[in-house]
Order: sequence, then C-alpha cells, then structure tokens
Amino acid sequence: MGSGEEERKLRDATIASLRLADAHGLTSIAFPAISTGVFGCPMELCARAMLSAVRDYADGATGIRRIVFCLWDEEALAVFSAQLETLIPQSAGEPPLLH
Repeated sequence: MGSGEEERKLRDATIASLRLADAHGLTSIAFPAISTGVFGCPMELCARAMLSAVRDYADGATGIRRIVFCLWDEEALAVFSAQLETLIPQSAGEPPLLH
C-alpha cells in the first residue's frame, strides 16, 4: 500500500486469478479481501476494485459459476455488500449476493 495504482493492481490480481481458475477448468473460486491486512489497503478500495473486476469478468465467457469472498468480520461484509449494491443493484425479493 502506498506505492501507487493500488486499485489497478487489485483489479489485475483478481482478473489474473479468475483467468487461472478458468484455465484449470474450475467452476468456483474464493477470495479474501486482498491487501487489507498487513498491507493496510482500505476495505472500500479493495471491495470496489475486486467486485468491479469480478463483475466485468463474469460478463464475459467463463466457466466459473460461483465466486466467494471470505471476509473477516461483519464490518468487511457491510463494506463489500454496500459496494456490491452500487455495482449490481438487487431487486426486492432476490436472495442476497453476499451473506
């Protein structure tokens, strides 16, 4: 954190991981909130970068059917949920995308 272009780097790392999963024929993948621990990346920046990368990647041709975010606590879940709502608004009655 602090060396510059953190959001682009997180986005690139997420897309690279998704490409590797596809290349190996995986149908699911799990991510932590990359760089939010020791590296000190703000949770909001991480959520925005990773979720937008996943959304964009999933809009293309992929065999991945399930993408999981393994988050440390309720606060992280709230940040990711809020960011997800801005990227992919949910209709009333739909099951939550994050839980």
